[in-house]
Amino acid sequence: MIALIGLALGLGLGIVVQPDVPAMLQPYLPIAVVAALDTLAGGLRASLDGAFDAHVFITSFLFNVLIAAFLVFLGDQLGVGAQLSTAVIVVLGIRIFSNAAAIRRLLFRS
Repeated sequence: MIALIGLALGLGLGIVVQPDVPAMLQPYLPIAVVAALDTLAGGLRASLDGAFDAHVFITSFLFNVLIAAFLVFLGDQLGVGAQLSTAVIVVLGIRIFSNAAAIRRLLFRS
């Protein structure tokens, strides 16, 4: 319940305040969001498996976002930012769909 209240407050505050992302951070935002979605899907899967650990979830969340942002930064420095960003999105997308399939199997026992 607290998570839903926090989500509602965060969405409401974001709509009212309408924060701007600095131009130098804009390439990293989509990657960070996809990395966060990957962690959320993994956390839901672990919860349904009965193996959820908050410490593991938080550290996974932070490391996924930091590693994904670092890979995009590294790609920008090497001059292959778009290609490396695409690779990160593909890998995280595969993980998200894998977790979604596992969640579906756990929910529907199929």
